Amino acid sequence: MRLSELGLKEVVNLNNGGRLGILADADLVIDEGSGKIISILVPDRRLSLRIFGVEKNSMDIPWEAIRKIGYDMIIVELDY
Repeated sequence: MRLSELGLKEVVNLNNGGRLGILADADLVIDEGSGKIISILVPDRRLSLRIFGVEKNSMDIPWEAIRKIGYDMIIVELDY
């Protein structure tokens, strides 16, 4: 599977059914030495407003937490 094919997939938590975001909005953390994906940084849907702009928080999802990559979603298993 190519990275471009992952873009429109929604990330869903297996434990609580929570929708965590869309992978197209996420960043990948990659090990420079091996080229392997370490984690996915999915932006938090809630934005905290600041006086001079908007601050985004993100959720760090370890690659090992991914249980299944399906046709239209990615299932992850997280305790939070």
